[in-house]
Amino acid sequence: MNVVTFFDFDESLINKKYNVKFYKNECAKDCAVALLNIDSIFDYEEHKHSYCKDNFVSIAIVEDWDDYDAFKNFGVSAWIKSDDIAKINELISLAEKRLAS
Repeated sequence: MNVVTFFDFDESLINKKYNVKFYKNECAKDCAVALLNIDSIFDYEEHKHSYCKDNFVSIAIVEDWDDYDAFKNFGVSAWIKSDDIAKINELISLAEKRLAS
């Protein structure tokens, strides 16, 4: 499964079974999961349909819950606090299961 990031993300945090791509690099419309943060929300909104499948899950990494208010207007599927980033694979796995059903 392909994951696209819309910001500089430490790919080593993501399980090797997922193929991680950065949106500014060449990337076909084949990503099932999009990762974004508050600084990349407009890049995400502008380019998500160029990189993501028609049915995809977006995951926002938030610094604090005040960021939630900004994300809720962009149809983000899931949120994770940056302090909990070590659990990102659990969230991606849940997204994978959701997309498979």
